[in-house]
Amino acid sequence: MKLFFLSFLPSFILLVLVLSFKEARSQSLQKGIDSFRIHNDIKVTIDQPDRILPSKETVVIFYALPNGNTTEQTMGKYMKSGDDWHYNIQHIKAQTDFIRIQVKKSNFIVIYLENDYKSWPLWKQKHPDFKVLIPHLVDSLTGIVRGYKKVIYLNGHSGGGSFILGYLEGVDKIPVSVRRISFLDSDYGYDSSYYSKFKNWLSEVKGASLNVFAYNDSIALYNGKPFVSATGGTWYRSHLFLKHLQSDFNFSKSTTDSLVIYKNQNKRIQFYFKINRDRGIYHTQQVELNGFIHSVLCGTKFDSKKYQYYSSRAYSKFIE
Repeated sequence: MKLFFLSFLPSFILLVLVLSFKEARSQSLQKGIDSFRIHNDIKVTIDQPDRILPSKETVVIFYALPNGNTTEQTMGKYMKSGDDWHYNIQHIKAQTDFIRIQVKKSNFIVIYLENDYKSWPLWKQKHPDFKVLIPHLVDSLTGIVRGYKKVIYLNGHSGGGSFILGYLEGVDKIPVSVRRISFLDSDYGYDSSYYSKFKNWLSEVKGASLNVFAYNDSIALYNGKPFVSATGGTWYRSHLFLKHLQSDFNFSKSTTDSLVIYKNQNKRIQFYFKINRDRGIYHTQQVELNGFIHSVLCGTKFDSKKYQYYSSRAYSKFIE
């Protein structure tokens, strides 16, 4: 991976500088994976297909990393003896390759966002101007990647949800270019202050999709003790989010052996609640068990085709 280092700059200068790389870096970004740093403490890694076809829509997925994980661990790899277990719990690269094979009508580009604190909530504390920085980061990186008919998906696991909510705080309204927002067990910071933006976006933007994944962490135990408060985990926050949405959208409910699922009438809003009968920790399994795939494909005609959410890995043959 090639590394480019940009010193900390005011956000408006950074925007111009990053965009200036567009022509100079176009060849290196055409194939495989490229990486560079901005703001001194953010590592950006771009994974795009070898060919960007002009006839296809380009889906730019921003994946904000979970707390405590590196980009390489998040991408995943084939495990060997002695490897760190973090390499085997997400496999976003392999899940992306599965998506590309299944959905040939779109160019899929994944932009991994890592910071030196390995925590987006902490990064926001270190950057009081995050409400300016995060939207500029998303806009400038969308501009730098090659592609046509670009749309944006905001996605993140664990603390990565804080990046998504930070983006919402920085915009007056969610732009039309944002077509899908996914919280993979990551909406810890959700409260009613965000709801009007979600409501307006879902009501006004054609094709806007929201999906939320959570497990019952309110009763989960670590070393025999609870580790989140009754109202501080994704179980409570996701149910609060759903309650707000139910005041404006109609939902149907279904259940499986391990999931309670809510979908609105056009399946553009979906909630997946993992039941927790043994008070276990299912934080990463929601991603590992085809969670990223489902966050991108649920509600489309590719929903559950050749994979099932919270079932055996459908992407194993793509692990490098």
